[in-house]
Amino acid sequence: MDHSPKPELEQGVSLRILTHVSYGLFALGVVTAGLLTIATIAAIVLAYIKRSEASGTIYASHLDWLIKTFWWGLLWYCVSGILTLLFIGWIGIFITTIWIIYRLIRGWLALLEGKTLGYSY
Repeated sequence: MDHSPKPELEQGVSLRILTHVSYGLFALGVVTAGLLTIATIAAIVLAYIKRSEASGTIYASHLDWLIKTFWWGLLWYCVSGILTLLFIGWIGIFITTIWIIYRLIRGWLALLEGKTLGYSY
């Protein structure tokens, strides 16, 4: 009997680990309040690089989830940053941060359970 792993299995395990790394890097950037923004950028670059390889797997939805979280979060941080001139932007920054943390937790828990994510924002 041949007990060597099949290439599909190796690829799946590799994508699983890379998806966990992407979540971890993104979370590191958020937890450090932007001091390690480079970690979040690295997570998104990794997600973009591996997205085509993950096509057709549960990891594709997770990588898309991270990419969408990044871009929507960046948009709302920019809008909130402008609104800080009117002193109401701080509320937007707070809400955006909570939203990003929620999406990271929801996505990472789904990944740990082996579930795919919907494409909701």
